[in-house]
Amino acid sequence: MTGIDDPSPTPGTVDGPLDEPAGSRSAWVDELAFAIETAAAAGVVLMDRYERLERIDHKGARDVVTEADHLSEELVIAAIRARFPGDAILAEESGAHAAPESRPVNGRTWVIDPLDGTVNYANGLPVFCVSIGFVVDGRPMAGAVLDPTRDETFAATADGPATLNGRVIRASAKEKLSDYVISLSLVGRSVSSRARAIRREIRIARSMGSASLGLAYVANGRFDAFVQQSGLSAWDVAAAGLIAERAGATVSAFDGATWYDPGRAPRAAGSIAAPPAFHARILALANGR
Repeated sequence: MTGIDDPSPTPGTVDGPLDEPAGSRSAWVDELAFAIETAAAAGVVLMDRYERLERIDHKGARDVVTEADHLSEELVIAAIRARFPGDAILAEESGAHAAPESRPVNGRTWVIDPLDGTVNYANGLPVFCVSIGFVVDGRPMAGAVLDPTRDETFAATADGPATLNGRVIRASAKEKLSDYVISLSLVGRSVSSRARAIRREIRIARSMGSASLGLAYVANGRFDAFVQQSGLSAWDVAAAGLIAERAGATVSAFDGATWYDPGRAPRAAGSIAAPPAFHARILALANGR
């Protein structure tokens, strides 16, 4: 069952993809396989140092970075340079890496968060992930989100289904908004009234401290919806947004615009992901309308 007393169909794994013909092959299968493999290798780095950190630095008043962030990112970047040397890279800790000057710009960019949920990780909370997205001409085409503590990999391509450890998954099929469990993070003006308005219409709200993982959870119904007003960057949503979308969720920016916009400043984006039947209602409530 999807809720405590909800008789609606259970989300999660299903027998086949949402809209792909049997036997079809994604145009991005090689990139997805690489993302999954590389995320797994980065996950080993994170788990080797989990609760064994030697140094934690403060990037801001509420944000930290650890040696595990840097080591994970270095591993991912090295793997990309070895396998796809002509591709550009956008990484959380080290920023943008142009393709080598000896190679032409090809519109391909890897967007990576080597450790999403660093505060959780540094404090010993087992809620964090590695996110690797692959973008072509500003559109996410493949992505993987790995939770190394549970050995779970959410993945998708733009022309294929969303999967969890290789099995196809779907977003929530609950019929009532009042049964929804939502990942909720609001800030700014009228935040209290907007949060109350949402909570009045759902079962309960939660916050994980890892946006990529919370957004990926929409893909198999662990969260029925994801709402975060701001604080997101391209590397938070490139993979997870695609995964949620390919699982059947409607994904948008917090204001209803396109959910992936590489032109937005880091930490300036927000996102809403929900099943199509309730996305518009949640969008309106979150924006105080």
